[in-house]
Amino acid sequence: MRKIIIFLLFSITHTINAQFEISGLVIDKTTLIPINNATILDVKTGNKVLSNNQGTFELLSNGVIEVSYSGYLTQKIITLENQSLTISLVPEINQLQEVFINNQSIPLLEKYATDAVTTLNKQEINRGNTIELHPILNKVPGVFMQNGTLNTNRITIRGIGARNLFGTANIRTYFGDIPLTDGNGESSIEDLELASLSRIDIHKGPSSSSYGVGLGGTIILRPEFINNQTIEASLSSSLGSYGLRRNVAKVAIGGQKSDLNIIYSNNHSEGYRDNNTYNRNTVTVTSSIYSGEKNNFSIIASYVDLKAGIPSSLDQEDFDNNPQQAAFTWGQSKAFEDVNYGIVGLSWKHDYNTSFSQHTSIFTSFRNNYEPRPFNILKEESNTIGIRSRIVGTTTLFKKKWNWTAGGELFFDFYNGKTFDNLYEDFPIGTGSVLGNQLSDLDEKRNYYNLFAETNIKLNNKLQFNFGIHLNQTFFEIDDEFLDDGNDSSGSFDFDPILSPKIGANYQLNNNFIFFGNIAHGFSTPTTSETLLPDGEFNPNIRPEIGWNYEIGTRYNFLEGKLYGALSAYSLRVKDLLVARRTEEDNFFAINAGKTIHNGIEGTLNYRLLQMDKGQLNVFINTTINDYEFDNFVDLDNDFSGNDLTGVPSHIINAGIDFIKKKGIYGNLNFQAISKIPANDENTVFSDHYELLHGKIGYKNNLGKHVSYDVYLGINNILDTKYASQLQINARGFGGNAPRYFYPGLPFNMYGGINIKYRL
Repeated sequence: MRKIIIFLLFSITHTINAQFEISGLVIDKTTLIPINNATILDVKTGNKVLSNNQGTFELLSNGVIEVSYSGYLTQKIITLENQSLTISLVPEINQLQEVFINNQSIPLLEKYATDAVTTLNKQEINRGNTIELHPILNKVPGVFMQNGTLNTNRITIRGIGARNLFGTANIRTYFGDIPLTDGNGESSIEDLELASLSRIDIHKGPSSSSYGVGLGGTIILRPEFINNQTIEASLSSSLGSYGLRRNVAKVAIGGQKSDLNIIYSNNHSEGYRDNNTYNRNTVTVTSSIYSGEKNNFSIIASYVDLKAGIPSSLDQEDFDNNPQQAAFTWGQSKAFEDVNYGIVGLSWKHDYNTSFSQHTSIFTSFRNNYEPRPFNILKEESNTIGIRSRIVGTTTLFKKKWNWTAGGELFFDFYNGKTFDNLYEDFPIGTGSVLGNQLSDLDEKRNYYNLFAETNIKLNNKLQFNFGIHLNQTFFEIDDEFLDDGNDSSGSFDFDPILSPKIGANYQLNNNFIFFGNIAHGFSTPTTSETLLPDGEFNPNIRPEIGWNYEIGTRYNFLEGKLYGALSAYSLRVKDLLVARRTEEDNFFAINAGKTIHNGIEGTLNYRLLQMDKGQLNVFINTTINDYEFDNFVDLDNDFSGNDLTGVPSHIINAGIDFIKKKGIYGNLNFQAISKIPANDENTVFSDHYELLHGKIGYKNNLGKHVSYDVYLGINNILDTKYASQLQINARGFGGNAPRYFYPGLPFNMYGGINIKYRL
């Protein structure tokens, strides 16, 4: 008996001595938002604590803890004495409605949002060959990305942006907290490296007060941070049809208080068409630093070196009979773009207390472009600098809890553009573009400020409201440094301040249904070129496009999360529509010529067909059905009222199946159907409807304790469909030539590769 008592005392003493105190911070891996009420469990004793409002905790540990939160994968962590941990939780594949959105604004679970928001996680970004953004975005109801080539794209959300002739406009885009939208309201997000992203958040409609109120909505690209205490290195290499080569190298070092993630990529393609070579080198760096309990710093930087040919669009005959050729003059001049682009941003978060914090970001970017075209050679240089700052707080008022944010953004854009004669016709065929005499030299300064405030109030356990207001004013100044042509485009202009309010509601009927709705105001300012008349003079009558969006919807979840999705209906009404009027080949000016009505229904359905050990089989279908038309549109003697909106399909259907496994064989199959698209305002020319089928299969496994690999093979356009992947809307023929409306899409094409990762 005495020996038993001694043994028990020894055991108890040993157990007590084995315990030690640890502390830590629990955050969302993607957004870096602290997670409140995460459960931290000591595996040996069963003791547990919850993280507080700032995501921090303290616990007596016996060496192993488990950290869990609804909608996130549970982590088991080995702990050391007096250790301070930063624990990054990863969202579950099927629980995206449970993850946080609105980084550095009001942290909110997606399911409680009052607007239509879609979150694309890392697994969805990696479904294809990860060099192209359009297959990823085109799965999202209401979003349509056309891609003439890897460097020629246009993104529309709910029909907004479809009338922009070149590139993406009327949509706000951000890389983390850094604006990617330039002073002209245009965005080029396809140049960023997809391997550097952890998530993409898409807010549809002008309802994101804290991130601007673009008529189409907001796209936020979330950069990848490495917050785990580990060292990782990976190398990915792939080859594909038409000379596709892709190499990505990554090094990540995570510590207790800081981390560093560096990604380099080279993407090369010879192209399907003539004059279609593409080469892009990208370096992306992210880092976060935790300085004490109250301060958190993060750094984002990216550099892009891109050179790509421009084959341009084709007329109907060439599209039908010889789609691989470049447009004649574009091929003869060997047109291309040579771009150097860099962005840097520093963000600082300071917690004054558990209910009040400050978030401030400063950023800068540059972009240099040399672009020979058949009609001239363009040299561009632009530099931007800006600051975003907001305070986030929680206040009790009228016995209710109000989560709120208020802040502002200042943006300064400095641009210089010069054009020169292109003398390619004076030299032997095959010479390509030759720099000639200077034609123009414009300095542009475009600045704006955004002021915003937003609040969420939860009236009870089921009902909450969201109120927001946004104020913008835009200024620009043009200095014409080249007056040899006798015209002076110099001048200053500013638009009147635009106040954009919104109101939204979210009601949880039960565990299966959540209803939401909002009314929101948005706007899109004209680009600098759209404010100029053909003679270079300012158009004093030009106005921003403005509109109101009305929306209702539901998010649903059945069978314990096996069946889930969303359904929404909206009506967006836009007035003072900007219309590009063409005076001669590739020379445009803009007028406010009418109104459009954007009515639509969007739906998603996801079903977990099979659950197995470390894997699952999912099926999905996403649908967009819309009726976009010109409500009142008169241009000169032409009345287009009642016609379908140019450049937008009336319906898009995506359906697919995903077989997901952490180890072993995985794969996916995706079917997409696109209706015919009007190519001109008269609705006399349409692209044909088409169907695409894409697939990918791969195998993942480990080599020992520290090395893993992923081998894959993919096929795009399995049905070898002939289709127009982008339209040049309202094209006109000159000199007896037919209009060039169509960019041919890629036929059947393949890719394959391997990814090897080392983790210490």
